[in-house]
Amino acid sequence: MKLIKWSLVILALLILLSCQSAPKADPAYSAEIEEWYNNRITGLKKENSWLNLIGLFWLQEGVNTFGSDPNNTIIFPEKASPFLGKIVLEAGKTVLYPNKDSEILYDGKPVLDSLQLVDDTQQNTTILDTGELRWYIIKRGDRFGIRLRDLKHKLLTEFKGIDRFPVDEKWRISAKFERMDPPKTIEIPDILGGTTQESSYGTFVFTINGKTYRLETTGDPAKLKRMFVVFGDATNRKTTYGGGRFIYIPVPDEQGNSVIDFNKAYNPPCVFSPYATCPLPTEANTLDLAIKAGEQMWGDAHH
Repeated sequence: MKLIKWSLVILALLILLSCQSAPKADPAYSAEIEEWYNNRITGLKKENSWLNLIGLFWLQEGVNTFGSDPNNTIIFPEKASPFLGKIVLEAGKTVLYPNKDSEILYDGKPVLDSLQLVDDTQQNTTILDTGELRWYIIKRGDRFGIRLRDLKHKLLTEFKGIDRFPVDEKWRISAKFERMDPPKTIEIPDILGGTTQESSYGTFVFTINGKTYRLETTGDPAKLKRMFVVFGDATNRKTTYGGGRFIYIPVPDEQGNSVIDFNKAYNPPCVFSPYATCPLPTEANTLDLAIKAGEQMWGDAHH
């Protein structure tokens, strides 16, 4: 009897400790995060998502032939025609010359003659379709490439979601925006080993457990509704992606106040596809802190 009694006491204590250590969140707030997450998953299943990327092909200066035949400069999957045509890259411009009967569509209509292609850094990017394949030109630094999607990729239907940390309101943190006037130029590294230069108009400053942290931002808050941040933390390569995570922060009010909600921290595209090109956290945005909130790792992309 004594053994049973003590077993019940120990069980009760374990339950009590479990309840005390469990993350706490207001039901309405938990519902808000759940809605945000569901919208994110819905977006990832759309045909312009990161789940259906199947190729990234860098163009060489001059003529680039493409199609499924292995004799092409750029080799598309077997479901494409053997010889679709050529793309000529000259002086920072890309022009498509389709082969006869290549069945390349632009805006739903066959491309019958040459077509200058608008890359993804500009408005009205030229999107082309070839059967179940969709592709367009990307520009990264001074490099141009073809980003290829499969609109029937199995992941669009098989994708079940992303592991997350439990919703915890302690990771919804008040922050103060320290404006930089004039803005400074910062270098953003990327997964390809390159860098891009962006203007930083300020830094969000916040406190966790009595210690102050900072996240520098890009973009002019006067022209935005929310500010994009790439951050790293001590969970990277353990429970989260090694290349950091993304988060949007509402622009500060007139007093410089905002809120950073790490429960909405999410994975970069490179988690889902080796054909994505992702920015990495700057040294300033690599926090000496384990942010146990938001999305965890998906798949095997811990690098």
